[in-house]
Amino acid sequence: MKNIEPLEIKIKSLSNESGVYIMKDANNKIIYIGKAKDIKKRVQSYFRKDRDLKTQFLMQQVCDIEIIITRDEYEALITENNLIKKHQPKYNINLKDGKTYPVIRITNEEFPRIFRTRRLVFDGSSYYGPFPSIEELDITLELIEKLYPLRKCKGHLKKRVHPCLYFHINRCAAPCAGKITKEAYRERVNKIKQLLAGDTSKLLADLEKKMRSAAKDLDFEKAAVFRDQINAVKQTQDTQNMLSFEAPREDYIGYAHKDNFICFTIVRIQDGNILTKEIFRSPIYELDPQEALGQFIYQYYSKRPGLPHLVFVPVVLKPELIEALKNELHKNIKFRTAESDHDKKTIRMAIQNANQELMISHVDGLVDLKEKLSLSELPLRIEGFDIAHLSGTHTVASMVSFFQGKPDPTSYRRFKIKSLDGKIDDFEAMREVIARRYMRLINEELELPNLILIDGGKGQLEAARSILKGLDVASIPIIGLAKKHEEIYIPEMDSPLQFPLTSPALRILVAVRNESHRFANTFHKLLRDRDMSTSLLEKIKGIGKKKAKKLLTEFGSLDAIIATEIKKVAACAKIPEHDALLLVAQLKAELGEDVTEEK
Repeated sequence: MKNIEPLEIKIKSLSNESGVYIMKDANNKIIYIGKAKDIKKRVQSYFRKDRDLKTQFLMQQVCDIEIIITRDEYEALITENNLIKKHQPKYNINLKDGKTYPVIRITNEEFPRIFRTRRLVFDGSSYYGPFPSIEELDITLELIEKLYPLRKCKGHLKKRVHPCLYFHINRCAAPCAGKITKEAYRERVNKIKQLLAGDTSKLLADLEKKMRSAAKDLDFEKAAVFRDQINAVKQTQDTQNMLSFEAPREDYIGYAHKDNFICFTIVRIQDGNILTKEIFRSPIYELDPQEALGQFIYQYYSKRPGLPHLVFVPVVLKPELIEALKNELHKNIKFRTAESDHDKKTIRMAIQNANQELMISHVDGLVDLKEKLSLSELPLRIEGFDIAHLSGTHTVASMVSFFQGKPDPTSYRRFKIKSLDGKIDDFEAMREVIARRYMRLINEELELPNLILIDGGKGQLEAARSILKGLDVASIPIIGLAKKHEEIYIPEMDSPLQFPLTSPALRILVAVRNESHRFANTFHKLLRDRDMSTSLLEKIKGIGKKKAKKLLTEFGSLDAIIATEIKKVAACAKIPEHDALLLVAQLKAELGEDVTEEK
């Protein structure tokens, strides 16, 4: 426990004016920013003996407090929010963990991309939806990809001499290789936007014309393709809506809180219908829920390009907050509490959604885990590791990441172990993956997890811990979970812990361990199958290692090679069609399939 006497001495000299206080940890990093009408009174409240557990936890991290005096409470609010946006302190409300219904995004780039997303980035991109299901959205994207394919590659467009495979199967426009002009690409994007906005009359007329022309030429296969596209366009007509941030709409905000968590829900109504729902979860430490609501509203609407016609809130907001929003956004924004039955029901619905989200966020399990392991903070981010191999071949490691007790697949990582040279050494494999993972986080100054879980017992745990010590991040809590009796190994404890099987804490640990095990085995099977497929191809006359690798890279699997037209197989392997026919026949024989069928 650090000595807080210097801070207590420091605050005695504070004035009773309004201002902002900035709390810093031992590394001089800003971890919390707050405001107050009477800054001396507010800061002194942190040192009361009767302060709650949330405040006690926060103050355990604080080593210094910096003060900014302002002219009034309004200026304090503006300054507080500007500093929060700049520094994004760990213990302030943040909007990172938000989710919405899936939408289609067309990026604002010279050669735009199109893909599905749940996150809205306000950089001039266009959004369409929302879609009630991923399946419905994917049907629409599949149709667009067939009719008006755009580029597939992510990020900045890199110039290439030859286009990728997607161009050859008519799923990419290949602007990278100069296969389409900027004007033609833009025209293609405009047609996609018309389709997504519901302006399909011209598109349908064009498709019907092509269908009739193909039928007239007795090309019934092509006519059937156009017929299916027409049906797909008609099916998606009713679901396509462009997300508008300017059209009149009402937002309804609800929130729920439990322990150190708060959840906000925004239900958006447009033309009398629910347009979308957004959910944001965040730890909450020093703020009371109503103050947190004000901070959330300021951050949320400050980042939006357009405002709703009305915002309905569950409690009356302070006048200075509303005034600050008007000045920040240079627009008038109206907040009301619900009065009509319809508005009250919608607010209740938003609050119910927030409560439901808290229930599925495994808050109880995280609190239970913190208490049982005597952690200094809630394990919001847990990273789990496992090793997989078969007799020393293809040794791989997996890292899965859970956020707020739930899987976060976008943060998963997998590793090919490089240091063993065919030896079987799970401890060395664990040392390598821990070193690679956390050396990268340290070098790139990325956020470290709150807890590391190793799939294994004391040996694997100590192997991982030795690396953390060497990297000078031994302060990260690390434990091992052995499968046999679900025993929990903790460094420097002689005997493992065992939690009740019904324990919420154990449920989270088992979920992380099982997911890391599944992810490692999936990766290992992928490499093993690829290795077996390469070996099988190399047996065939005229197919060496290079051609085998190229065939598998191009088509993905042996089954896919067999199912591909002989012409394409021959072109990929650069062999005569007769040899490609023999190759496919031999593959069928090796795999035990009927070899009499010809393509």
